[in-house]
Amino acid sequence: MTDVAPAPSAPAPAKPHALTGLEIAAIVAIIVVWGVNNAGAKLATETLPPLLVGAIRFGIATACLLVFVRPPFPDWKSLTLIVILGGPIQYGLAYTAYWMATDVSPVTVANQLWIPFTTLFAFLILGERLSKAALIGMGVAFVGVAWMTLDAHALQDWKAILVAIAAGAAWGVTTVVARRTTSIPPLKMQGLLALGAFPVMAFGSAVFEHGQWEAVKSATPMVWAALLWAGITSSVLATTLLFWLVQRREAGRVTPYLLVTPVVSILIGWGLMGDILTPQILTGSAITMGGVALVALAERGLRAGAAKA
Repeated sequence: MTDVAPAPSAPAPAKPHALTGLEIAAIVAIIVVWGVNNAGAKLATETLPPLLVGAIRFGIATACLLVFVRPPFPDWKSLTLIVILGGPIQYGLAYTAYWMATDVSPVTVANQLWIPFTTLFAFLILGERLSKAALIGMGVAFVGVAWMTLDAHALQDWKAILVAIAAGAAWGVTTVVARRTTSIPPLKMQGLLALGAFPVMAFGSAVFEHGQWEAVKSATPMVWAALLWAGITSSVLATTLLFWLVQRREAGRVTPYLLVTPVVSILIGWGLMGDILTPQILTGSAITMGGVALVALAERGLRAGAAKA
């Protein structure tokens, strides 16, 4: 799953030349970090209740990022919506989806619908242009998820897939609200998200979950490694790298490459976690990611055209 990375405060300078080796290395690092993080979410929720996983993850992130949370807090109403919707709601749904699922792969693919959702909500909420290519990409992506889910094996995870789609929708709305909010450095935003998510998810775990202490005592070193990876490597390192990239390049120049992230998660799920990948699941995943890529590229084209206007 992806972490929030608001746009930088100043427009990125035009750099028409090819990506440098350092930029390519940063993109690869983000893909690997996020791909491993998706698999780690599934691993952690196999032992710990999902809201507890989120609380621990964001407790770790809060400890790392609290120093970046300082005034000013511009447009606090939109900022509050971003923190609540993009924090405990989105991550609560995502971790619940992994907890419910048998395999990591279908849930990870379904969650990528946040990109089409972002474009759709930008049209509905902000009145942004919706191109034919984006519409086609949305349709293709949803058809791919439906085809993947109808596989006999994936069908047992249909509830988890629906929850993952809901998480993607929540992230899509968060992204749209962030577009109309004054730019905030990503480490500050991540700190705010962690600070908002930690107490809410901890309270939710205390109220709605049980057996937390027994689960914590039974957690293996791999589970704790997954939580540390999520709280530090994903929330801090990957976000910093992404911010560095979008300072140097337009976001649309970078983000399409990040669509490779689910491939990493799928390979880990298949190779190390016992995921079953039938031809229908693979075909549906490929169709979904093709549709998502079409939406992302259409979005990139629209923003490039707007920049030239």
